[in-house]
Amino acid sequence: MLYVALTFWLLTSVFLAWGVRRLWTGLVPPKVLNGVLLPGTLIGVLGHVLGLLITGATVNNTTLYRDDGSGDPETTVHPKPRIPILGHIVIGLLPLLACGAGIFFLTRYLGGPLLVRLQPNMVSPRLPSTLSEVWQFIRDQVTLTERLVEAARAADFRDWKTGAFSYLLICLVVRIAPFPGNLRGALGAIITLGVASAAVASLFDAADPRIQSAWDVLNLTVASLLFLLLASLVLRGLIGLVKLIHQNA
Repeated sequence: MLYVALTFWLLTSVFLAWGVRRLWTGLVPPKVLNGVLLPGTLIGVLGHVLGLLITGATVNNTTLYRDDGSGDPETTVHPKPRIPILGHIVIGLLPLLACGAGIFFLTRYLGGPLLVRLQPNMVSPRLPSTLSEVWQFIRDQVTLTERLVEAARAADFRDWKTGAFSYLLICLVVRIAPFPGNLRGALGAIITLGVASAAVASLFDAADPRIQSAWDVLNLTVASLLFLLLASLVLRGLIGLVKLIHQNA
């Protein structure tokens, strides 16, 4: 069940990050947005290039900024790895691993004060199986977002570490969204990794302790993405409401 839940939350994180990024591109010019999120984009692109090199694919048109002035990162959309199926999975997985590793080390060295204020295991390793558990599951995610807001309000932003941690965390969690043309590879990589890990754990009757110890980082990642998604939806709705009132005034 642990690995099933892990797979679910990783897939959820990818879709949340994708939704946040799509909302932001409708609010901010892509060139400005990608400039602000440059640290996360850099780590994601490096992971993408490493995946191409490991699988023997050709690195074509991979840059941090497109030449067309849009400011979007450009990656190899149709890579041709030497191992057809496994190669695409590796290419899709490594940018996620790069961003995940970045969040882990960022949280370890700068995010301690924020992380301790979050209630552990709000991102449950057990998925709901009844209707009442589904409603409790939804309430837990709202509570998780509330805990994150309370932790951020209590943080000392006069300390440069707090500001740097918040900025870099946003850059990394939003960059979890796969690059164009790599969505299938990323989703396939998460599912394959989850199935393989569950099979190994079941075979040897043991769960990897590193999965359990990293659950707090997943807790923070999901909480951050939920808050960003809710805030973006509210802001998008308010802007749309203002435009509607102005057009009909």
